[in-house]
Amino acid sequence: MKGVLALLALVAAVTSMENFSGQQVLRILPANEEQVDLVRELENYEDLKLDFWMGPTRPERFVDIRVPFFSLQDVKVYLEFHNIQYSIMIQDLQELLDEERRDMKIGRALENARSTDTFNYAVYHTFDEINNFIDTLVAENPSLVSKIQIGRSYEGRPLNVLKFSTGANRPAFWIDTGIHSREWVTQASGLWFAKKIAKDYGRDASLTSTLNRMDIYLEIVTNPDGYVYTHTRDRMWRKTRSPNTGSTCIGTDPNRNWDAGFGGAGSSSNPCSETYRGRAAHSEPEVKAIVDFVKSHGNIKGFVSIHSYSQMLLYPYGYTSARTPDNAELDSVARTAVTALSSLYGTQYTYGSIITTIYQASGGTVDWTYNQGIKYSYTFELRDTGRYGFALPANQIIPTAEETWLALTKLIEHTRNNLY
Repeated sequence: MKGVLALLALVAAVTSMENFSGQQVLRILPANEEQVDLVRELENYEDLKLDFWMGPTRPERFVDIRVPFFSLQDVKVYLEFHNIQYSIMIQDLQELLDEERRDMKIGRALENARSTDTFNYAVYHTFDEINNFIDTLVAENPSLVSKIQIGRSYEGRPLNVLKFSTGANRPAFWIDTGIHSREWVTQASGLWFAKKIAKDYGRDASLTSTLNRMDIYLEIVTNPDGYVYTHTRDRMWRKTRSPNTGSTCIGTDPNRNWDAGFGGAGSSSNPCSETYRGRAAHSEPEVKAIVDFVKSHGNIKGFVSIHSYSQMLLYPYGYTSARTPDNAELDSVARTAVTALSSLYGTQYTYGSIITTIYQASGGTVDWTYNQGIKYSYTFELRDTGRYGFALPANQIIPTAEETWLALTKLIEHTRNNLY
């Protein structure tokens, strides 16, 4: 009977998934400020149900928009009428997602998840599968790895963090993945990082030196409610799942919810927007849990929040054009990190401050951590540059994680060498 109920639940989940058939992702290239403003104007037409994967910022910078089938003609006519250049980046999003689902089914069929050695790192996993992995990794490495719960999500899911430690009262380096739930390659990379750290301690000289002097914390699913929702209802869901008073629109952008220029440009006061900042700074329990942990720990020296996509390594600030006092050092370390990253597969990253490299964004994670005194605060935007966007094929998970780890190692080493 339980098996039948489980099957019915699975069928219900699959049949209730939002369908993206006929939806396209358009890459738009505004040539001047007037065209940037015209593209930005599209955000005001809520009936079009547009999803800005990469929003409008400045001339000659790509804008990527997911367009529902029923809005395609209107959007294309609008762009053509204003002589705004565009191309079709993804012809049919559902075809990519169907392939993604097939890969997950095949990957599960081949997987033996009873050990982290036989766990399949080359497929995307559900929230429950990730938590099972966490428990297995801890059980396999009790002297190095522990699990701490720093809070619960709005819907009551545990906010689990892996702690890699060889001693008490150590300074620490923090890594989080999946704060935007649809960025699946980040959570998948987090799983790979966790295994890499556990496996390489005592084998890799740099990592061993790091863990002999400092702890590493890794939160793999930073936005669990959103992540579960991407698996059960809407693959393209970005935000949290908390309700908004006075609106039927759900969720807050957890990377606009921090007390760093909160409510400023680059965030939205509209609950229906993908960049909605929330009712107040740290209103989201997923954000507040990290805030409380960072403050109570008091000795976190490096902080990395990992996103996708765009292939960028970014440092503060995002909410202001003012440079940080440490701009030159942060830039130099970023250059070293992206050089190491490119050495494996030739993947090219750009780097710089958030506001100058990608766009203005207020209320962001690493601006807040930097202002808390965590000098080495960085954000990654992983693969790719737009061919697949948030639907990166699973065969790119391990290469993405491998190259990113090379860059992370440089950031961690620099932090370790500048602890005091």
